[in-house]
Amino acid sequence: MERADTIKTAFERNAKAISLRPSVGQGTAKTRVTLRDGLTCEVEDGPWKMAVDLSIKSGGDAQAPDPGVYGRTALGSCLAIGYAMWAAKRGVTINSLVVEVQADYDSGGSHGVTDVPPGYRQVRYIVTIDSDAPEADVMRVLDDADAHSAYRDVFTRAIDLRREVRVAATKR
Repeated sequence: MERADTIKTAFERNAKAISLRPSVGQGTAKTRVTLRDGLTCEVEDGPWKMAVDLSIKSGGDAQAPDPGVYGRTALGSCLAIGYAMWAAKRGVTINSLVVEVQADYDSGGSHGVTDVPPGYRQVRYIVTIDSDAPEADVMRVLDDADAHSAYRDVFTRAIDLRREVRVAATKR
């Protein structure tokens, strides 16, 4: 079975399972981030282990990518994977695909020295795709994938974000 067929089969099998039992597609993802030395964080999510840090000019040790890299990576990779899945579902061959994520920022907000919001001012993604399929079919794949992209949704829709604090007193 060729790779596109494997992707299509998995996509359709999962969609059918979720449509029959919606609870199959629901859950809670958990990622544990532990501050280690300075600003370096250790990240664990299931079997995956990663690190996050800031650049030296920002007070970090530059031991790993900063949070912005991971945020842009989450968006770009979610889009790219979605395009591949929807292309397989629609029978549209992709010869090559690149998603470039660009984010405009103003660090004044995160440093508390200006009134601008601390997050991005604008995020853009540029999709470069090579396909032998008609452009209308390619655009339909991109539009379908964008409409169903989890991280595109995270970046575009205000979501319910809550903080819970547990203060543990260190015994001296």
